[in-house]
Amino acid sequence: MKQKDVVLTMKTNFFKVRAALDEHLSAINENSNEIQALFDYLQDMEIKIDALHSRLDSLQLESEGKQIAVKPLNKIERQIFVVLYTAGKFLGYEDIAVRSKVASSCVPEHLRSITTKGIPLTRSLIDKKVLVQIDAKFKERQAKENIVNLSLDTFF
Repeated sequence: MKQKDVVLTMKTNFFKVRAALDEHLSAINENSNEIQALFDYLQDMEIKIDALHSRLDSLQLESEGKQIAVKPLNKIERQIFVVLYTAGKFLGYEDIAVRSKVASSCVPEHLRSITTKGIPLTRSLIDKKVLVQIDAKFKERQAKENIVNLSLDTFF
């Protein structure tokens, strides 16, 4: 009888192990289905994000395509513009005054006038000194389209 008891106990334990393994398999299958559903959802989201990205790109291109109206500059404003345009770096009021041969006390007013006429300037404060530079995107557009209508005479 001992042998029968051992065999019976082993069969019972094997059935318990098999039931536990079947339960684990079922849980794995459920998790796999859930993972697949999440994967499908993420793919849909990725498609939607790509569509949004495309729409944003087209909107950005449209907004960049709109022309910013730039009013004509007077002689002194042109001189200051050329100094800023050719500098390629931030300049202080004193540097602008020396390079454009304009009184340094007049430079801030001329810069305000240039900005008012539609030319975007980037300003920075370093060591309590205001530095100015032409906006990089505008500078690129100026190089391509000559928005300010500069001639070779302006540079000499």
